[in-house]
Amino acid sequence: MAEGAELIFYYGPMGAGKSTFALQTQFNQQQQGRVGMLVTKQDRSGGALVTSRIGLEAEANLLDDEIDLYSLVSERHEECGLDFVICDEAQFLTPLQVEQLARVVDVESIDVFAFGLLTDFRSTLFPGAARLVEIADEVHRMQSIVLCWCGRPGFLNARIVEGLVIRSGEVVAIGDTQAGPVMYRALCRKHYVEGRTGR
Repeated sequence: MAEGAELIFYYGPMGAGKSTFALQTQFNQQQQGRVGMLVTKQDRSGGALVTSRIGLEAEANLLDDEIDLYSLVSERHEECGLDFVICDEAQFLTPLQVEQLARVVDVESIDVFAFGLLTDFRSTLFPGAARLVEIADEVHRMQSIVLCWCGRPGFLNARIVEGLVIRSGEVVAIGDTQAGPVMYRALCRKHYVEGRTGR
């Protein structure tokens, strides 16, 4: 167990490399002999995986809204002695699940690294992300450069259906940045507000 364990939240727009960084963090931690647990909620694959757009993937524990994360992690900790937990798609956690992760840190002294979006397609904070910002020990904006089609930094996640930026509907609609019925694209604030997805 780590002394002074922390809850650390890394956030960025679509395409910032959050899942890639999550898997790299897992690799780096394991290289130091640390034992970890990988969890995700609503990965783009639809399965019990953490997948990245550049092709990296790893098996993970798939979460739903009813899972008590503190109980799940503490049971695994009793079995194999965990040093860290990595949570991808952390924006989809409920606020209560975020508090359960904080309890993992404070009671079990296990480091938690959470990765996710900050805002949804309406440019509104996800409840899970908001709670992470409120109670995490550290919050970091991803430094990878994601560009809007105009060349400005893209940091707002636009939902695009049939070529149009959509501003209403269910908060969660799993899609990707490639062709499909529901696509997402990072836009700068100007073009997000204007609803322009290209020249």
